[in-house]
Order: sequence, then C-alpha cells, then structure tokens
Amino acid sequence: MTVQSAVRRGEVTVRDLSKSFTLNGRRLDVLRGIQLDVDGGEALAIVGPSGCGKTTLLRVLAGIEPPDDGSVLIDGRPVQGIGTERAIIFQEPRLLPWLTVLGNVSFGLQVRGTPKAEAESRARHYIRLVGLGDFESAYPRQLSGGMAQRVGIARALTVQPEILLLDEPLGALDAMTKLTMQEELARIWREENVTLILVTHDLEEAIVLADRVLVLPKEKGAASRVIDIDLPRPRDRSEARFVAMRRRLMAEFGLH
Repeated sequence: MTVQSAVRRGEVTVRDLSKSFTLNGRRLDVLRGIQLDVDGGEALAIVGPSGCGKTTLLRVLAGIEPPDDGSVLIDGRPVQGIGTERAIIFQEPRLLPWLTVLGNVSFGLQVRGTPKAEAESRARHYIRLVGLGDFESAYPRQLSGGMAQRVGIARALTVQPEILLLDEPLGALDAMTKLTMQEELARIWREENVTLILVTHDLEEAIVLADRVLVLPKEKGAASRVIDIDLPRPRDRSEARFVAMRRRLMAEFGLH
C-alpha cells in the first residue's frame, strides 16, 4: 500500500509552520514552528489568548494566507491556495441581502457552473440539514442571528468539503442560541463525517465539540499543547468529568 492511499480523506498535516506580518515597518511573528496532525473525520478546537495566531493558523489551513516557512498538507498533498476540499465559516455569515436562503445557499454552486436545478436541489438538502426547511424563501433581513449562521453553514456544506474550518462561528450569538448551535454543529459534524477545525475563545464550546484541543501559547516559539477530550458524546456540561476538563483548560491560561 502506498503512503498516499493510506491517507484518510480530510487529514491535515502541519510541519514547522511559521507566519509573520509587517506592521508599521516592523516584523510581527504570529506563528512559529507549529506542528499539527488532524485525522480525517476528527473535530479539533484551537484555543489560546488573543494575539496567539488562532485565526491566522485557520487562514493558512484554508489557503487564504501562505505560510512563510513550513508545510501544510491536506490528504498528503501540499496546500496551494483555496481548494474545494476545504470550506471556511466566519463569525459573520456574510449573506447576500438580495437573495433568499435558497439563493444564498445555492449561489456558490451556480458560480462554479453547477446547473441551477442541481444546485438548488443540493442546497435544499443542506437547508433541511441545518433545520431551515421552512425558510428557504426568506431573506437575510428576516432571519435571526442563529438562523443566518445556519444558512452560512449550509452554504459551506453544499460544496461537500472534506474539511470544515470555523472561525468563532458562534461568537456573535446570544447565550441561549449559542448553546443550541453548539449542539447543532455537533450533530452536523456527526452526520456529514467531515473533519472539523474550530477556532474559539469559549473553552466550554471546545469541550462540547472537539475530540482534541490545540492550545496555542502567547509566547512565539513556545510549544503548543494538544489535550485529548476523552468524554462520551453527547457531552453533559454538568457531568463531573466535563467540569474537570473545563478546569484543566482554564488552568492552561492561569485561570481557576
């Protein structure tokens, strides 16, 4: 068996990844020497203090930003820009206000040349998957924040990505909607069998959704840590092991 044929769909490999930016004429190191392996179908959360490079890492994985040094492989192949095997969801869903839910979800497929009937059929499937089957004719202005984010998730899933990248996708939602959407994301991840990589400031959210948590340090060049979330699913926030895991993650940041 060749190495390539042994690679599972949606597998991510990062080796010695570094990334910097120039700010006011000065070099700003954002990531340095990052090592990461994500199995196909795994859910990984990325946490860390502000400025540690969480979003930058996600953008490099998405192919939006090139690394300065090191390598990023998807299914054993080097990342060279944006690819259809990856889809990214931002904190704001960025819907087109003049299109309906169906129009927004099918738009990307039609731009790629998918016939309208096929694009809308696939879009309807994912609109139902995210629980908005009764709202496909609604416009963005008629949707709540949680509903709009569901539209963004459905839109990303229509291209049937191997890897779903999420950058604080629930950060702008109210507390109750956020809890509901966390459970919805866990369900969608299970049903779609995609690799999920999530940037979040919410440690409890990381525990609910992830198989492992990557903790990025504030100090550039310091070693990152990967913590296994060895808890049964679905996860009970009041269960003693969940509470203990939350305390362990808080301790990573000097919190108690």
